[in-house]
Amino acid sequence: MNLESIGPFVPLILLFVVFYFLLIRPQQKQQKLRKEMISNLKKGDRVVTIGGIHGVIKEIDDTVMSMRVADNLNLKFSRAAVDRVVQDEAE
Repeated sequence: MNLESIGPFVPLILLFVVFYFLLIRPQQKQQKLRKEMISNLKKGDRVVTIGGIHGVIKEIDDTVMSMRVADNLNLKFSRAAVDRVVQDEAE
């Protein structure tokens, strides 16, 4: 195999490298952070679901959590439904 036979594949290899660093790697990092956030959920955390529902976690187990959304109103959600944990009280 000589250099002339590899020449036509160089642009494809460079294109793959660019796609990896611009698309694939950042998405993998984001998925890792989300998985870590979901695994660190605990009772008392203020969260927002993917659907935009705000609440406080009252009970949590491996796959399901119970969330207080209003006075005397608790809803059950999948842990995967959490979009983010709210840090400050003002939301």
